Amino acid sequence: MSSLAVHFSSTRQDWETPWPFFMKMNDQYGPFVLDVCATPANTKCEQFFTKEENGLLQPWYGRAWMNPPYGRGINAWVKKATEEVRKNTEQVVCLLPARTDTAWWHDYVERYAFSVRFIRGRITFAGARHAAPFPSVIVIFKKETSANDRCAVERYRHTSEDFYL
Repeated sequence: MSSLAVHFSSTRQDWETPWPFFMKMNDQYGPFVLDVCATPANTKCEQFFTKEENGLLQPWYGRAWMNPPYGRGINAWVKKATEEVRKNTEQVVCLLPARTDTAWWHDYVERYAFSVRFIRGRITFAGARHAAPFPSVIVIFKKETSANDRCAVERYRHTSEDFYL
């Protein structure tokens, strides 16, 4: 395996959002009512879809939080987020790897995002011993976003204790 393989590895896909980070996002964009891809152990909302329930096949609603599996299937989750804000849900806030060179980034984030917030530094996911080997970004999809009111690009300064504008 090359030294770059770690950046594309999918050996573990269920990295849990750190609570302090989630609470900051919930304070700014919530309250979130639905975690669209979670487990009972790592959900951030009372209402959530498990792997068995398959959030890709369910209608989403309200303000949704999404920290999707970070494997090759991430494209389907980002696509679903864009579809759901056009049909059902008010807003989807996504914690994603900042992979600006991928097709899903160009097809969905650049085309439909209301806001893109790059995070300075690397997130240490809950239960991880080290920070992620890739940069992360918050992508916000909102209902009825026109080309004129999207895409705000903002940056966060990340520390281990909090996230600042």
